[in-house]
Amino acid sequence: MAGEIITREAKKSGAQLLPIDSEHSAIWQCLNGESQPPQRILLTASGGPFRGFHRNNWLRSLPDKRWQHPSWQMGKKVTIDSATLMNKGLEIMEARWLFGVPIEHIDVIIHPQSIIHLDGGVCGRLFQAQMSYPDMRLPIQYALTWPERVPNPELPKLDWDKIKALTFEPPDFKNFPCLELARQAAKTGGTSPAALCAADEVAVELFLKRSH
Repeated sequence: MAGEIITREAKKSGAQLLPIDSEHSAIWQCLNGESQPPQRILLTASGGPFRGFHRNNWLRSLPDKRWQHPSWQMGKKVTIDSATLMNKGLEIMEARWLFGVPIEHIDVIIHPQSIIHLDGGVCGRLFQAQMSYPDMRLPIQYALTWPERVPNPELPKLDWDKIKALTFEPPDFKNFPCLELARQAAKTGGTSPAALCAADEVAVELFLKRSH
Protein backbone atom coordinates (compact mmCIF):
# COMPACT_ATOMS: atom_id res chain seq x y z
CA MET A 1 0.00 0.00 0.00
CA ALA A 2 3.01 2.25 0.55
CA GLY A 3 4.84 1.01 -2.53
CA GLU A 4 5.55 4.50 -3.81
CA ILE A 5 7.19 5.48 -0.50
CA ILE A 6 9.10 2.23 0.02
CA THR A 7 10.52 2.05 -3.51
CA ARG A 8 11.54 5.71 -3.37
CA GLU A 9 13.41 5.19 -0.09
CA ALA A 10 15.01 1.97 -1.34
CA LYS A 11 16.30 3.82 -4.39
CA LYS A 12 17.75 6.59 -2.21
CA SER A 13 19.58 4.17 0.08
CA GLY A 14 20.57 1.65 -2.58
CA ALA A 15 18.62 -1.11 -0.85
CA GLN A 16 17.17 -3.96 -2.90
CA LEU A 17 13.67 -5.27 -2.29
CA LEU A 18 13.48 -9.08 -2.42
CA PRO A 19 9.93 -10.35 -3.15
CA ILE A 20 8.56 -13.23 -1.09
CA ASP A 21 5.02 -13.43 -2.49
CA SER A 22 4.97 -16.37 -4.92
CA GLU A 23 3.86 -14.36 -7.97
CA HIS A 24 6.37 -11.58 -7.47
CA SER A 25 9.17 -13.98 -6.63
CA ALA A 26 8.46 -15.69 -9.95
CA ILE A 27 8.66 -12.37 -11.80
CA TRP A 28 11.90 -11.55 -10.02
CA GLN A 29 13.39 -14.94 -10.90
CA CYS A 30 12.41 -14.60 -14.55
CA LEU A 31 13.90 -11.12 -14.79
CA ASN A 32 17.29 -12.05 -13.31
CA GLY A 33 19.89 -11.05 -15.88
CA GLU A 34 17.54 -8.81 -17.84
CA SER A 35 18.67 -5.19 -18.28
CA GLN A 36 15.19 -3.82 -19.01
CA PRO A 37 11.90 -4.10 -17.07
CA PRO A 38 9.22 -6.32 -18.62
CA GLN A 39 6.90 -4.68 -21.12
CA ARG A 40 4.00 -6.72 -19.78
CA ILE A 41 3.24 -8.83 -16.71
CA LEU A 42 0.61 -11.55 -16.50
CA LEU A 43 -0.28 -12.55 -12.94
CA THR A 44 -1.82 -16.00 -12.77
CA ALA A 45 -4.68 -16.80 -10.40
CA SER A 46 -6.34 -20.12 -9.65
CA GLY A 47 -9.75 -18.45 -9.82
CA GLY A 48 -10.59 -19.54 -6.28
CA PRO A 49 -13.40 -21.85 -5.16
CA PHE A 50 -16.14 -19.87 -6.94
CA ARG A 51 -14.68 -19.78 -10.42
CA GLY A 52 -17.55 -20.12 -12.88
CA PHE A 53 -20.23 -19.29 -10.27
CA HIS A 54 -22.36 -16.16 -10.27
CA ARG A 55 -21.61 -14.11 -7.17
CA ASN A 56 -25.30 -14.11 -6.15
CA ASN A 57 -24.82 -17.80 -5.38
CA TRP A 58 -21.92 -17.33 -2.98
CA LEU A 59 -21.54 -13.77 -1.67
CA ARG A 60 -24.13 -14.27 1.07
CA SER A 61 -22.91 -17.70 2.13
CA LEU A 62 -21.12 -18.13 5.43
CA PRO A 63 -17.48 -19.25 5.44
CA ASP A 64 -17.43 -23.01 5.09
CA LYS A 65 -15.59 -25.63 3.06
CA ARG A 66 -16.68 -23.89 -0.15
CA TRP A 67 -14.37 -21.01 0.77
CA GLN A 68 -11.30 -23.21 0.94
CA HIS A 69 -8.66 -22.30 -1.61
CA PRO A 70 -8.25 -25.05 -4.25
CA SER A 71 -4.45 -24.78 -4.40
CA TRP A 72 -2.97 -23.06 -1.34
CA GLN A 73 -3.39 -23.53 2.40
CA MET A 74 -4.02 -20.05 3.83
CA GLY A 75 -5.36 -18.26 6.88
CA LYS A 76 -8.97 -17.11 6.96
CA LYS A 77 -8.31 -13.54 5.81
CA VAL A 78 -6.22 -14.47 2.78
CA THR A 79 -8.59 -17.32 1.91
CA ILE A 80 -11.51 -14.87 1.67
CA ASP A 81 -9.42 -12.41 -0.35
CA SER A 82 -8.51 -15.25 -2.72
CA ALA A 83 -12.15 -16.23 -3.15
CA THR A 84 -13.08 -12.64 -4.13
CA LEU A 85 -9.82 -12.16 -6.11
CA MET A 86 -9.00 -9.12 -3.97
CA ASN A 87 -5.62 -10.73 -3.31
CA LYS A 88 -4.84 -10.61 -7.02
CA GLY A 89 -5.85 -6.95 -7.13
CA LEU A 90 -3.39 -6.23 -4.33
CA GLU A 91 -0.73 -8.17 -6.25
CA ILE A 92 -1.27 -5.86 -9.22
CA MET A 93 -0.35 -2.93 -6.96
CA GLU A 94 2.70 -4.81 -5.66
CA ALA A 95 3.96 -5.60 -9.16
CA ARG A 96 3.51 -2.00 -10.26
CA TRP A 97 5.97 -0.73 -7.64
CA LEU A 98 8.35 -3.68 -7.41
CA PHE A 99 9.05 -3.82 -11.14
CA GLY A 100 8.26 -0.32 -12.38
CA VAL A 101 5.58 -1.48 -14.81
CA PRO A 102 2.54 0.75 -15.53
CA ILE A 103 -0.80 -0.57 -14.27
CA GLU A 104 -2.05 -0.70 -17.87
CA HIS A 105 0.62 -3.31 -18.64
CA ILE A 106 -0.24 -5.65 -15.76
CA ASP A 107 -2.98 -8.22 -16.37
CA VAL A 108 -4.49 -11.17 -14.54
CA ILE A 109 -5.22 -14.51 -16.14
CA ILE A 110 -6.98 -17.49 -14.54
CA HIS A 111 -4.85 -20.64 -14.41
CA PRO A 112 -6.70 -23.27 -12.31
CA GLN A 113 -3.77 -25.71 -12.07
CA SER A 114 -1.58 -23.11 -10.25
CA ILE A 115 1.58 -24.48 -11.89
CA ILE A 116 2.68 -21.43 -13.87
CA HIS A 117 3.16 -18.58 -11.43
CA LEU A 118 4.08 -15.82 -13.82
CA ASP A 119 4.38 -14.84 -17.45
CA GLY A 120 6.74 -11.90 -17.89
CA GLY A 121 6.81 -10.23 -21.29
CA VAL A 122 10.35 -9.22 -22.27
CA CYS A 123 11.06 -7.30 -25.47
CA GLY A 124 7.35 -7.31 -26.26
CA ARG A 125 7.22 -10.87 -27.65
CA LEU A 126 9.28 -13.19 -25.47
CA PHE A 127 7.53 -14.52 -22.33
CA GLN A 128 9.24 -16.27 -19.46
CA ALA A 129 7.50 -18.39 -16.83
CA GLN A 130 8.41 -19.93 -13.48
CA MET A 131 6.74 -23.30 -12.95
CA SER A 132 6.29 -25.29 -9.74
CA TYR A 133 3.66 -26.76 -7.49
CA PRO A 134 2.11 -24.12 -5.21
CA ASP A 135 4.38 -24.11 -2.16
CA MET A 136 5.39 -20.94 -0.32
CA ARG A 137 8.61 -22.55 0.90
CA LEU A 138 10.09 -22.06 -2.57
CA PRO A 139 9.85 -18.23 -2.83
CA ILE A 140 10.70 -17.75 0.85
CA GLN A 141 13.81 -19.92 0.59
CA TYR A 142 14.94 -18.15 -2.58
CA ALA A 143 14.72 -14.75 -0.88
CA LEU A 144 16.65 -16.04 2.13
CA THR A 145 19.45 -17.67 0.12
CA TRP A 146 19.64 -15.23 -2.80
CA PRO A 147 21.74 -14.95 -4.93
CA GLU A 148 22.30 -18.69 -4.40
CA ARG A 149 19.64 -21.25 -5.35
CA VAL A 150 19.95 -23.96 -2.71
CA PRO A 151 18.53 -27.47 -3.32
CA ASN A 152 15.73 -28.50 -0.99
CA PRO A 153 14.65 -32.17 -1.04
CA GLU A 154 11.57 -31.25 0.98
CA LEU A 155 10.07 -29.35 -1.96
CA PRO A 156 7.84 -31.39 -4.30
CA LYS A 157 9.12 -31.96 -7.83
CA LEU A 158 6.86 -31.43 -10.81
CA ASP A 159 5.53 -34.77 -12.01
CA TRP A 160 4.91 -34.18 -15.72
CA ASP A 161 3.15 -37.53 -16.06
CA LYS A 162 0.41 -36.30 -13.71
CA ILE A 163 -0.04 -32.87 -15.29
CA LYS A 164 -2.72 -33.52 -17.89
CA ALA A 165 -3.30 -29.94 -18.98
CA LEU A 166 -2.35 -26.32 -18.33
CA THR A 167 -5.35 -24.13 -19.07
CA PHE A 168 -5.98 -20.39 -19.03
CA GLU A 169 -9.04 -18.13 -19.18
CA PRO A 170 -9.76 -14.43 -18.69
CA PRO A 171 -11.01 -13.28 -15.27
CA ASP A 172 -14.69 -12.52 -14.76
CA PHE A 173 -14.64 -8.84 -13.78
CA LYS A 174 -18.42 -8.70 -13.42
CA ASN A 175 -18.62 -11.41 -10.75
CA PHE A 176 -15.28 -10.47 -9.16
CA PRO A 177 -15.37 -6.64 -9.02
CA CYS A 178 -12.51 -6.43 -6.50
CA LEU A 179 -10.03 -6.77 -9.34
CA GLU A 180 -11.25 -3.60 -11.02
CA LEU A 181 -11.56 -1.77 -7.68
CA ALA A 182 -7.89 -2.49 -6.99
CA ARG A 183 -6.86 -1.41 -10.47
CA GLN A 184 -8.75 1.88 -10.08
CA ALA A 185 -7.19 2.51 -6.66
CA ALA A 186 -3.73 1.88 -8.08
CA LYS A 187 -4.34 4.31 -10.95
CA THR A 188 -5.66 6.97 -8.57
CA GLY A 189 -2.64 6.58 -6.31
CA GLY A 190 -2.05 8.60 -3.16
CA THR A 191 -3.91 7.12 -0.20
CA SER A 192 -6.44 5.26 -2.38
CA PRO A 193 -4.65 1.87 -2.18
CA ALA A 194 -4.40 2.15 1.63
CA ALA A 195 -8.09 3.09 1.85
CA LEU A 196 -9.06 0.09 -0.28
CA CYS A 197 -6.92 -2.27 1.80
CA ALA A 198 -8.41 -0.93 5.05
CA ALA A 199 -11.95 -1.30 3.69
CA ASP A 200 -11.18 -4.88 2.70
CA GLU A 201 -9.81 -5.65 6.19
CA VAL A 202 -13.03 -4.39 7.79
CA ALA A 203 -15.32 -6.09 5.27
CA VAL A 204 -13.63 -9.49 5.66
CA GLU A 205 -13.67 -9.18 9.45
CA LEU A 206 -17.41 -8.45 9.44
CA PHE A 207 -18.02 -11.33 7.03
CA LEU A 208 -16.10 -13.77 9.21
CA LYS A 209 -18.01 -12.63 12.32
CA ARG A 210 -21.25 -13.72 10.65
CA SER A 211 -20.07 -17.31 10.92
CA HIS A 212 -20.07 -17.23 14.76
